[in-house]
Amino acid sequence: MDDSNSLVPYEPSNEILKGLRDIVETSREQAYQAVNLALLRRNRLLGRRIETEILKGEQRAEYGLEIVKRLSKELTREFGAGFTKTNLYSFYQFYKAFPEIFDPASGTSMPALSWSHYRALLQVKDERARAWYAKEAVDQAWAVRTLQRNIDSQYYYRLLSSQHKNLVEAEMRKLVTPYQQDKMEYLKNPIVAEFLGLESKIDMTETQLESAILSNLQKFLMELGKGYAFVARQQHIHTEKQDYYIDLVFYNFILKCFVLIDLKTGKITHQDVGQMDMYIRMYDELKRSKDDNPTLGIVLSSETDEDIARYSVMHGSEQLFASKYKLYLPSEDELRAEIENQKAIFYLQQKEERELDDI
Repeated sequence: MDDSNSLVPYEPSNEILKGLRDIVETSREQAYQAVNLALLRRNRLLGRRIETEILKGEQRAEYGLEIVKRLSKELTREFGAGFTKTNLYSFYQFYKAFPEIFDPASGTSMPALSWSHYRALLQVKDERARAWYAKEAVDQAWAVRTLQRNIDSQYYYRLLSSQHKNLVEAEMRKLVTPYQQDKMEYLKNPIVAEFLGLESKIDMTETQLESAILSNLQKFLMELGKGYAFVARQQHIHTEKQDYYIDLVFYNFILKCFVLIDLKTGKITHQDVGQMDMYIRMYDELKRSKDDNPTLGIVLSSETDEDIARYSVMHGSEQLFASKYKLYLPSEDELRAEIENQKAIFYLQQKEERELDDI
């Protein structure tokens, strides 16, 4: 069979397994590159139309943003996730920051970075710094997390001001080594899943215990009979810097509010509560209508300690709702008992499976 027209390099070899792996990985990478190129073209075209037909300069900025808000709702209704106001504005920024990205004369007609890379680069307002980060990301094949870490740590400016640039660079390489070792990082990109109209899944990163607890916690809350309606599990939201997943989302029709639940494998930290507060802010901005009460967040721990649950309501003036919330929420004791029950069931199932394997 003639493989001369194959897009995947093929060389006869005695190492058949390695050869098959190379074919699979190369095919995956080529498929991702094709999808990424289409995603970048789409985002640039959307950004261009927003700039030239909606915003039309500073004079129409305020009016244009109202149009963008309306378009965001319509696009989300028709095509699903990926068209928030923040995303549409980032497409506009992308077009403004990289106007010649598909211009053959500029030598950048085939972008070597992903949309996640460009989204990170848009955080950098200094044009010289942004261009340097983009070039280094291409030349050094930086993973998205490597690029984000270097932007956050002011790597460009630290190199400029340092008399020992080799030491700064060596420290950076050491710190980002784990990010660079994940060859298939791009396959886990939730943005690509949104672009293709697929549901983004990250269950692969959850432990079996967490999955068991969350599955049964969902049933537990629904069986409380206190107005809960299930909305989503592992709901994907993102900021300009990072992607996040909320374990469980409910809407309570009695309280008229969203209830967000996040499960942690260790003890609850201040950072966990801070992250939940961020989720609440985002939900209040993106999902809450004028008739809804403030969003409520619950951070749970799978460890049995005094920090088994923490309730969070943003906006100080609305803390008066807290006492009303607790009338329709499970108590910390109820949550503790449910988690311990599910842990016991899980460990019993694991024991039975091991015993069956030994037969």
